[in-house]
Amino acid sequence: EMFFASDIAALLPVTSKFVYLEDNDIVDIKISSHNIYNNGKLTVRPINISEFNVSKIELGVFKHYMQKEIFEQTEVLSDLINSFNNNIDPLLFGYQASVIFSNIKKVQVIACGTSLNAGNIFKYWLEDLAGIECNVEIASEFRYRNTIVDHNTLYIAISQSGETADTISALKKIQELGIKNTLVICNVAKSTLVRMCLLNILTKAGPEIGVASTKAFTTQLLVLLYLVFCIKKAKGNLTVDEIGIWFQNIKKLPFMVEKVLTSAHLIEKIAFTLKYESNILFIGRNTLYPLAVEGALKLKEVSYIHAEAYAAGELKHGPLALIDDSMPCLVLLSQNLLMDKTKNNILEILSRKGKVYLFSDFIDEELFNKSYQHYCLPISNVSTYLLPIVFSIPLQLLAYYTSIVKGTDVDKPRNLAKSVTVE
Repeated sequence: EMFFASDIAALLPVTSKFVYLEDNDIVDIKISSHNIYNNGKLTVRPINISEFNVSKIELGVFKHYMQKEIFEQTEVLSDLINSFNNNIDPLLFGYQASVIFSNIKKVQVIACGTSLNAGNIFKYWLEDLAGIECNVEIASEFRYRNTIVDHNTLYIAISQSGETADTISALKKIQELGIKNTLVICNVAKSTLVRMCLLNILTKAGPEIGVASTKAFTTQLLVLLYLVFCIKKAKGNLTVDEIGIWFQNIKKLPFMVEKVLTSAHLIEKIAFTLKYESNILFIGRNTLYPLAVEGALKLKEVSYIHAEAYAAGELKHGPLALIDDSMPCLVLLSQNLLMDKTKNNILEILSRKGKVYLFSDFIDEELFNKSYQHYCLPISNVSTYLLPIVFSIPLQLLAYYTSIVKGTDVDKPRNLAKSVTVE
């Protein structure tokens, strides 16, 4: 038999052999053979063996793929950390990476959806840690406007599948303008974006079947944080002590994620209180702001509750008008990221009779007593730069359990596709 699909995950139950098509390829397919023509000429494309194992897409003890993929994050993050080999090595991105990283003046990220949110967190990290300007843009906007390109800029595409149509088109536009410094962060080897870019790195998350991305997001974040340190090293701005501290911190990450997963039952209780809500606002500051955007996206994707996210400092610039006893707000609060400012925002909400769902990494008795629901991470002393990864776990669990109590199709949300291969 021969099969067509837009994503290899769809075919893993029936084959591990894949042929990737290029632009303008036309295939004459038969039961046991195929011929590929490009511009009328017979063309041979190589057969690739997928590194994904079909056992990785079996549910096992889990009821849903989204649940399975949330709980796999301890393992996939551990595997990704091990792949760094205790070394900050730009060569993991390609043999030209060191030279390119050392010469870049700016970074431009293009992505969609969850990958876009990962890019926005990366912007905070890169500018804070490496002092390099970073712009992040929605791929579907980037491709349709007059773009000012710069040969001293590194263009980064982020995509779980590597087949995202808008991101592919944006990258083609960049290349048509003569830009060669391109890097893709992706989960699928040999995917279109991987084949297109000069540099690439795989997130090693394994097959992700659930439409709402979970483990792909956290592995993207870890790779992006690793990229920051690789750029610092290529520019000669990374000390041995910084490397040691960074690896010391990230090696704790799988343990932290596992501890949060053991508290999943607490998130499940909170989900029951969201069942009858029609709207919810997510707010956060610094890197927890784009994470709030991701949390809102997850909730709306699988539970169909209207959710929007704002930087906490923006409340007084409009959204505060929405606050009353029927508008819940989920607040991400960390003692290491503008804690006092965020606490003031919480008090603003409470003073207007708003319901606060508080997710924090420390216990504040005053706020816990005043909040409608609260959740405290069962860990302490999380590195500031790892907070978005750790905080993402309870947000994923909240979306999952809210979908379950509402009875929606958690793995196949209406109107959505896993690989967005059309505009």
